[in-house]
Amino acid sequence: MTKKIPLRMCTGCGEMKSKKELIRVLKTPEDEIVIDTTGKKNGRGAYICNSVACLQKAIKTKGLERSLKVSIPKELVESLEKELILLGTSKKESI
Repeated sequence: MTKKIPLRMCTGCGEMKSKKELIRVLKTPEDEIVIDTTGKKNGRGAYICNSVACLQKAIKTKGLERSLKVSIPKELVESLEKELILLGTSKKESI
């Protein structure tokens, strides 16, 4: 029997992808919004593709806010974009 790959939907583009391909944005029990690189932290999670374009789309359509059930301030969006860019460059270097 083959092992089932967990699929998640990107809140930006709406594509279904494997959990490993997506980045988890998390609302912690303390109501902080963070990027969960391990995918194992406690809290409510939403998934986005590893691209700033998908993050911006998720913000614009309020998909991320709906998924996390919280409004996202502008400063936080900017820090998430910076983190995504850093993650993207570090992922490319590790390949």
